[in-house]
Amino acid sequence: MNDLDPHFQTVWPAPAKINLFLHIVGKRGDGYHELQTVFQFLDYGDELTFKVNHSGHIARDYDFGFSEETDLCLRAAGLLKPYAASNRGVTIGLTKNLPMGGGLGGGSSDAATVLLALNSLWDIGLPQHTLLELALSLGADVPVFIGGRSAWAEGIGERLTPVDPSEKWFLVANPNICVSTAAIFSNKQLTAGPQMMKIRAFQDSTQLHFGENQLEAIVRAEYPEVDSLFRWLEKFGYPRMTGSGGCVFLPLESQEEAAKVLALLPSVFSGFVAKGMNFHPLFEQNLLTSGKL
Repeated sequence: MNDLDPHFQTVWPAPAKINLFLHIVGKRGDGYHELQTVFQFLDYGDELTFKVNHSGHIARDYDFGFSEETDLCLRAAGLLKPYAASNRGVTIGLTKNLPMGGGLGGGSSDAATVLLALNSLWDIGLPQHTLLELALSLGADVPVFIGGRSAWAEGIGERLTPVDPSEKWFLVANPNICVSTAAIFSNKQLTAGPQMMKIRAFQDSTQLHFGENQLEAIVRAEYPEVDSLFRWLEKFGYPRMTGSGGCVFLPLESQEEAAKVLALLPSVFSGFVAKGMNFHPLFEQNLLTSGKL
């Protein structure tokens, strides 16, 4: 792989995701919750770089306060190492634009991009179904980024059916706190709610008003900052929390309207404007299906 290759990637995108709705429909014997949701990507996210070498070692050149043992990027690279030549090594760089504990899937997206990038840069060429298996072992949100499509998801989030929701503009607001996913899913107030919904019902609906995020009430009760953010955003439309929080997205009619609301956002919060995307940015380059550039 070299700079002369027209498909050479110097910076690899790791887009955010939002959950357009999130229903908890059951709990499995292993403690995981069964859910239904729709994942959609945003044209905003983290960025990764890869310096491939012949040391045989995997390293990172960033430190965002989490250990190497819990770093999903390093774990993803480690999962691919047995498939690569023994002397294949890499130093991974990460520009972190997405907040941790925000429900935007930043860590999951980063891990998926590592799988996609090194599968190509290390000349491994694993098929997509194998990458999906590796992705699921890293976390329930990782497979959708390997699938490369907005998706209706069931199970623990791994059973994916492509869908094409409207690609709206969003103001994504951050209460600047880290919400613990594990704590929210173990909250005693969390119970299975609506009956299983049909994908056709979502496709026939207005979509952005379909269902609800069932974790929202729990997070708002446990984190006053999230509740305060909701109450402010409700003046401009119908906000909804993504994932287990605490980021909240507000659908708006245009980029300009979203920017105007962002400019009014109280300084205690932060945010960004983004457009919904139904395809991962690496999808058109065939990296998500071919395993090579």
